[in-house]
Amino acid sequence: MPARAAKRPLDAAHSPAHIPPMTQKTALIIGASHGLGAALAEALCDTHHIIAVAKTTGALEELDDRIQARGGSATLAPMDVTNADAMATLCRGIYDRWGSLDLWLHTAIHAAPLAPTNHVDTKDMAKSVACNITATSTLITYVSPLLGHAGQAVFFDDPVVGSKFYGAYGATKAAQIALAKSWQAEAAKIGPKVHILTPAPMPTATRARFHPGESRDGLASPQSQAAAILTALGSSLA
Repeated sequence: MPARAAKRPLDAAHSPAHIPPMTQKTALIIGASHGLGAALAEALCDTHHIIAVAKTTGALEELDDRIQARGGSATLAPMDVTNADAMATLCRGIYDRWGSLDLWLHTAIHAAPLAPTNHVDTKDMAKSVACNITATSTLITYVSPLLGHAGQAVFFDDPVVGSKFYGAYGATKAAQIALAKSWQAEAAKIGPKVHILTPAPMPTATRARFHPGESRDGLASPQSQAAAILTALGSSLA
């Protein structure tokens, strides 16, 4: 049996010793292994138990090491966000352990290669739709009951829709944000609170795929953007 609770699968058997106190807030971060997601996990771990979801087990374990070094705790969920059954297992596991969720930050995205619109690869488009649209819709359905009236969800816009060569990414990212905006309007009076924020450009793997060879000197660090995001959310996280 692994020595650390964070290395246990979310749906595995567990004892009360492995569960953080019910008084500790919980934050679900989808796409937590790298970039902004990982930076948000580290920034929040002082006040929240982190439920970190990503496909890359090794990167999640490295994140867990950094969180534990700060005195925080995490539950790792190496899952594919496009697998609806896995997302159902994830959310059922959260309910069984904690009963609810305080915060959901959605940073997962599929970045299809830049291409002329009439040359977009069919498989790349299908992956973009599956990750950026379908998975987002599925997670809103599954996570909303966990957030209830008082929880919060945060989505991140990247307004490139209509830009040259961004057809697959721009269209599906815009559709993702359209889902978030509809949910935001619907939940305005009853909750949960839905935020849509636009971080500054960062030297992430997604941006490097779009702009290989770009100088990183003028880009904001994921850590600085994570801090800015928490500042923007402000007292609502207290």
